[in-house]
Amino acid sequence: MLPLAALVTAAAVLGLAVGSFLNVVVWRVPRDQSVVPGSACPRCGHRIRARDNVPLLSWVLLRGRCRDCGAAISTRYPLVEAVTAALFAGAAALLGPSWALPALLYLVAVAVALTLIDLDVHRLPDAIVLPAYPVGAALLVLASANPGGEPAWGALARAAAGGAGLLLLYLVIALAYRGGMGLGDVKLAGVLGMFLAWFGWDALAVGAFAAFLLGGVLALALLATGRARRGTGIPFGPWMLAGALLGIAAGGPVADWYLGLLT
Repeated sequence: MLPLAALVTAAAVLGLAVGSFLNVVVWRVPRDQSVVPGSACPRCGHRIRARDNVPLLSWVLLRGRCRDCGAAISTRYPLVEAVTAALFAGAAALLGPSWALPALLYLVAVAVALTLIDLDVHRLPDAIVLPAYPVGAALLVLASANPGGEPAWGALARAAAGGAGLLLLYLVIALAYRGGMGLGDVKLAGVLGMFLAWFGWDALAVGAFAAFLLGGVLALALLATGRARRGTGIPFGPWMLAGALLGIAAGGPVADWYLGLLT
């Protein structure tokens, strides 16, 4: 079995590579462009050489500029790679060598991509959200089968119920408050409910509540500082995703703390 330190390091390296790919996804998917062709400088159009496409390192060596035309390369690119690497490492540290780890890494990658896209264009593309249902389900089936260990089929049934339940909740809210929530949020809710419930009812409860708490705090802060007014559209997807990751990482302890306050 791979030692935890080695697993975390491997996950971080994988996160750097995935983060580099997510930069392509975040730019091209909202523009209905294929993610398959190699990257090119948006200013001069030159294809980026392999040696200039090494996550983090190439940006540093090029001093944040295109080798061909000298155009500035946004710091967002290395930041996305670094954040994805950190989240992958955190997921590996949280779960250790587990069959659930591939599912969580996939969710992290989806969360990074959708967060940036929603912030950029206020949209959660079906091209990312809808495939997350079959891919996420397949990875959770693998985690539930737990080859070499005790199967956890109850968690899979819980995931199906949680996905359907959270999707229905968001659909009711979207229908009751027209314009307050988009259908993209409703579709994403089913995916997040599936993942959260697989990890436990505590994770689902905390993750679902945290989305509204975090989103509400941000909305109040923007109103208080005059950066938004009533009726201003604020992307909710990033808070749904942040809440989900929080629920998975700390759902149990947070739920225990809250119940302790009540008792």
